[in-house]
Amino acid sequence: MFKKPKLIAFDLDYTLWPFWVDTHVDPPFRKLKDGQVVDARSKRVHYYKEVPNVLEKLHNEGYILAAASRTGEVDGANQLLKLFDWDKYFTYKEIYPGSKVTHFQRIKAKCGLDFSEMLFFDDEYRNKRDLDTIGVLMILVENGVTQEVIRKGLEEFSARNERKQLQK
Repeated sequence: MFKKPKLIAFDLDYTLWPFWVDTHVDPPFRKLKDGQVVDARSKRVHYYKEVPNVLEKLHNEGYILAAASRTGEVDGANQLLKLFDWDKYFTYKEIYPGSKVTHFQRIKAKCGLDFSEMLFFDDEYRNKRDLDTIGVLMILVENGVTQEVIRKGLEEFSARNERKQLQK
C-alpha cells in the first residue's frame, strides 16, 4: 500500500526559486501591471518553472504544505510568497535563521503531526543530516522543485514506510 505524507514542506532558496533572497535580489519587491515581480532595482525575479503547478496540485490533492527556510531576509521571503500568489498554499511558514530542526519542531507543535508523517524538499545536504535525527524525510533538490522530484520524493517516502513496517 502506498503510504503518503500528511505534510509536505519546502525550503525556498534554490528549491522554489533560483537565488538566495538575502543576497541575490534586493527587497522590497513589487508586482508590475503585467504580473511580473521585480526587486528594488527593477530586476525581474524568477521562480523555478514548475513550482506554481506543483504547489497547486499538492494543495488540491489535500496535502498540508509548509515553508521552512533559514533565510535572514524574512520579510523579503514572505513578500515573494505573497506576490507569487503562493501564500494560499502554505498552512505553516517557518521562515527565519536557525536550524531546520527548530523549524520542524515548531511545525509539529502547531499541526500535531509526527515527524515521520512529514516530507521535506531542500537543496542543502546539511539539513538532511539534521532532519534524519528527528525522523523527517528530506529529499535533496538539485535544480529546483519539479513534478518529477515530487514523484520520486513521494515514492521514497512510501518505500521508507514499507521498510519500517517490515522491521516491526
